Amino acid sequence: MSTRLTSNGWMINRNVAVEFTFNGKRLRGYEGDTLASALLANDQMLVGRSFKYHRPRGIVASGPEEPNALVNLGSGARLEPNQRTTTTELFDGLEAQSQNHWPSLEYDVGVLNNYASRFLPAGFYYKTFIHPRAAWKHVFEPIIRKSAGLGQAPKQRDADRYEQAYGYCDVLIAGGGVAGLQAALVAGRAGARVWLVEEATVWGGRARVDGDVIDGMAAQAWVDQTVMALMAMPNVTMRLRCQAAGVHDHGYVLLSERVADHTPGDGRPRQRLWRMRATRIITATGAIERPLSFPGNDIPGVMLAGAVRDFVGKWAVSPGDRTVIVTNNDDAYRTAIALHGAGLEVVAVVDARVSVSGDLPERVRALGIRVETGKGIAKVKGAKRVEGVEICVQAGEGKASSFVACDCVAMSGGWSPVVHLWSHCGGKLAWDEAGSFFRPDPNRPPLSHDGRAMVIAAGAANGALRGAATDADAAARGVLDLLGMTPATATAPVHDLPEEGAMTPVWVMPQGADIALRSKMWLDFQNDVKVSDVQLAAREGYESVEHTKRYTTLGMATDQGKLSNINGLAVLAESLNMAIPQVGTTTFRPPYTPVTLGALAGEARGEIFQPLRKTPMHGWHEKNGAYFEPVGYWRRPYCFPRAGETHEQAVHREVRNTRANLGLLDASTLGKIIVKGPDAGRFLDMLYTGVMSTLPIGKCRYGLMCNEQGFLSDDGVVARIDEDTWLCHTTSGGADRIHGWMEDWLQCEWWDWQVFTANVTEQYAQVAVVGPKARMLLEKLGGMDVSKETLPFMQWADGTLGGFAVRVYRISFSGELSYEIAVDAGQGAAFWEALGAAGAEFGAMPYGTEALHIMRAEKGFIMIGDETDGTVIPQDLGLDWAISKKKADFLGKRGQMRSFLANADRWKLVSFETLDGSVIQDGAYIVAQGVNANNQRNVQGRVTSTYFSPTLNRGIAMGLLRHGPQRMGEIVEFTKIGGGTVQARVVNPVFFDKDGEKQNV
Repeated sequence: MSTRLTSNGWMINRNVAVEFTFNGKRLRGYEGDTLASALLANDQMLVGRSFKYHRPRGIVASGPEEPNALVNLGSGARLEPNQRTTTTELFDGLEAQSQNHWPSLEYDVGVLNNYASRFLPAGFYYKTFIHPRAAWKHVFEPIIRKSAGLGQAPKQRDADRYEQAYGYCDVLIAGGGVAGLQAALVAGRAGARVWLVEEATVWGGRARVDGDVIDGMAAQAWVDQTVMALMAMPNVTMRLRCQAAGVHDHGYVLLSERVADHTPGDGRPRQRLWRMRATRIITATGAIERPLSFPGNDIPGVMLAGAVRDFVGKWAVSPGDRTVIVTNNDDAYRTAIALHGAGLEVVAVVDARVSVSGDLPERVRALGIRVETGKGIAKVKGAKRVEGVEICVQAGEGKASSFVACDCVAMSGGWSPVVHLWSHCGGKLAWDEAGSFFRPDPNRPPLSHDGRAMVIAAGAANGALRGAATDADAAARGVLDLLGMTPATATAPVHDLPEEGAMTPVWVMPQGADIALRSKMWLDFQNDVKVSDVQLAAREGYESVEHTKRYTTLGMATDQGKLSNINGLAVLAESLNMAIPQVGTTTFRPPYTPVTLGALAGEARGEIFQPLRKTPMHGWHEKNGAYFEPVGYWRRPYCFPRAGETHEQAVHREVRNTRANLGLLDASTLGKIIVKGPDAGRFLDMLYTGVMSTLPIGKCRYGLMCNEQGFLSDDGVVARIDEDTWLCHTTSGGADRIHGWMEDWLQCEWWDWQVFTANVTEQYAQVAVVGPKARMLLEKLGGMDVSKETLPFMQWADGTLGGFAVRVYRISFSGELSYEIAVDAGQGAAFWEALGAAGAEFGAMPYGTEALHIMRAEKGFIMIGDETDGTVIPQDLGLDWAISKKKADFLGKRGQMRSFLANADRWKLVSFETLDGSVIQDGAYIVAQGVNANNQRNVQGRVTSTYFSPTLNRGIAMGLLRHGPQRMGEIVEFTKIGGGTVQARVVNPVFFDKDGEKQNV
C-alpha cells in the first residue's frame, strides 16, 4: 500500500496539517503537498477512469505530463474540471471529485466497454456509426454526447478574477532547474534584462531528488547559492508558479502565472497571463521520462521511476511497500537507491539490456538488490492496484519465467527533451540515436526578425541529459553574442556525474509479444490507445504520423501525448519498416499545458467584456435626454427628443434646424489614426485607392480603403500635418479594425518600411459645427480667422477658439457649411458647452446620428455599412474619381480587375423617389421580370439607405440597381413586407444642393 514515510519530504511542512476531500471522503495532508502526493499518502491509488474503456487509472507521473489523475476541483462557482492532481497544490478545504465514471469510481458501468474492447479498436467509430443512417440522430449521437468529455462543465459564473500584464526583456528563460538558473546567472552578470520563470513552486528542478553534485557541492546548496545571487541582481526578474505556455513570432511569449490557485478567495487574482516580448528566449524546460509498453502497464501502481523517487524524496510518500523497477537505462537505478535509502523494499530491477554496467547498477547490486538483465515484464497482475508481475525474457514472446509479488512497478524507458517551446515557432528537430529521442537541431532554430536564432535550447531540453549546467552556460553565452553583449569571465559549473551505460531502446516488452499481449500494452493512458491500435492503423494504410494520430487519437488527450508520442512513433515506424526520423513527429502547438479561459479573458468579463465607449460629452448628452444607439463599441446620440416628441419628430426638427440655422454634432467617435515616418506617404498610397503622398501640408483629401479582394472597407478624410505625418480619419466602428489592418501590413509585409502608427481616437474630442450660421458662431468665439478665404473647403488649421486650443477642419458630411473642430479630450465637455452657450442666439441645437444620416443621404454621400456590405467595390458606388489611374498598385487593385468585379452588369448606385412620396422599407429588393428556380421573383437591385427627408418632405432612398446610372427616370418596383410592391423613379444620387453651393459659402 502507499503511505506517508517518517523521513524525507523536504517539500512538506509536517507542522501544518491540511484537510481536504476526495469524492466526499475527508482526508489529511500537509502544507507543501500536491493533491497527488496527498492522495497517495492516504493510499488512494485509484483516482479515475480512462476515456474509452473506463479502465481503472492511477497516478503515473509527478508533473504536467500526468495523463490519468485528473479531477473536478472545487464546487459551485469555483468548479474547475480536468485539473491535474500532480500540479495542484494542496490547500485547506480543497474539494476534488474523480471523473468519467458512473455510478461511482470503484464501480463503473462504463467498464463494460473494456470487456468489449475486441470490438472497439482504433477507428471503430468511422466504421460503426454510419448505418443505418436514421440511427445517428436517435441512437448514436445521444449516446456519444452523453459519454463525451471527462470532467463536469461549470454551470455558475466564475467567482475568481483574472488579470493580464505585459513585460519586456532581453532574455526570457523558461525553466528554473539547474540549466535555467545557470543561464540566468550568465545573462544577468552580463547586464541583460532577464526573466526567469518556473512552473513549479521551488527552484532547482530534479537536481536535488536525483542527488546531483555541482562544483563539488550538493545540488541544493548550489541551487540556493545561485538563487541568492540572482535575487541580488536588479536586472533579473524571477517568478515561480509561472509557465511559458507558448512561443509566438517576434519573441512574443505567453506566460501563465498561478497567483492564487492555492489560496482561493484571498482577494488576489487567481491567475495572471503575461504577454511578454523577449529579444531572445532560452528554453530550459528539462526532459520527460518515457513509460515502457508491457502488458498491464496501465494498472494503478505502475508509475514512472522518476515520479516514484519524486514522491519518496519530495513529499515523503511511498507508492508501495514492495517495488519492482523495470528499465532500459541506468537512470532508473537512482530510484532503487532512493527507495532503499528510505527503508523500502526493492524486490528486483528488471533490465531489458543483456549487459548492464556502470556506477549506478553496481551501487544497486552492492545494496543487495536483485538485478535481472535481459528480462522484461510479461504481465502485471492486478485490477484496481498492482499485485505482482510476471517476468520473462525480453527477446522472447512473453512466456513467464517467474512471478514476483509487489504493489508498485517503477518503469523507465529513457528520457525525451521537452521540445515544445522550441517547436512552436518552427524550430526543427533532429533524431538522437544514442538517447532515442528528438532534440532541437541547432542548425534549424526558430528565427527572429533579423534571421538569427530566436529560441535557444539549454540543458536537458537540448538533449544534454548529463551536465545540464555546463550546456546552459554555453547556451547563455551564445545568446549574449546574439545580443551583442559580453559575458563575464567565469568558468562553467562542472557536474560530478557517475558513469552510465548505454541505453537500449525498448518500444515493446517483450519484443516478440503476440497480439493478445500487444492489445494490453498501453501507449496513451487517457485515450486507451494500445500498441495494437497503432499497428492496426499502419496495416490500414495510415502511414502519416498525423493521420495515425487522428485515426487512433494517440496524443490527443489532455496531456497532448507528452508520455505517449515517442513510443507511438517508434511503434508506427517499426510497423512501416521505417526509421523513426522518417516517420517524424506530430506538430507541437501552444499552449504547453492548458491555459484557463479565465486567464485568456482576464478582466474582460461582465460589464467590461466589451467596454462601452463614451465620448467626453456623453454626460451632457445623458442630462439632456439623448436617445442612444450602438455604433461599434460606442454609444452615440441617435436624437435629442424633447418633451412630447417622438424620435421621428425629434430627428426631423434637428434636420430642419441644421439646414436653416445651426447644428452641433458630437463627432468624437470618428477614428483618428496618426501615420508618421519617412515611408508614411508611400504606405498610404498603398492603403488608399487615391494618392495621399502628394497631399500638401495643411490640406485634406477624401480617401477609400479596400481589402485585398477589392471590396470597399472604409472611407474618411486624410489630413497632412507635416512633411512625414498624416492624420487618417476612419468610420466610428472601423478605427480599431483599420489600425490593426495597418499594423498587419507593416509587420508582416512591409516590415522594413519606416512607418509608425498610433490610434489617437480617444485622445481628442471632435465637434461638427454645421449650418448656414456656423461661421457666425466661430467668429463670435473669436481667436482665429475661419473665413472662406483663409480656411477654404478641404483645408485645416490650428488655432484658438474661445480660449480653447483647437484644430479646425473645413469638411462637410451634410452638404452645409461645416467645421469639424478637434480639442483635447479633457477639454471636450467644456468646449461643447461653450459652443452651445455662444450659439444660442443663432438657434444652435445638438443633432444625432439619424439626422446626420438623412442629411448625408440628401447629398448622396455613401455610408460604410449601408451602401457597402463586403461585396461592393468603389466603382459600384460611382466613386471611380477617387481611384488613382496613375498608381502602379494599391491594396485591392488586382482584386478589382477580376472579371466578375469588372462586369458591366454589376449593380450600381443610384437614388430613388417613390411615386407616392412614401418611404421604401429597409431591406427591400428591386424586382425584375420572371422567377428563379425556386419560383421566387427575380431581382435586379436592392435598397441600401432609405429615409423620410424633412427637407424635401418626401421619402428618399439610395440603392444598387443593375445598370443603374444608365436608367435615370425609369420606374422600378420595390418589394414590401407582407406582399405587394411600391413604385419608385430612378434619380440622380444628389437630392439637395446639387451644385454644392451651401458648403462653400
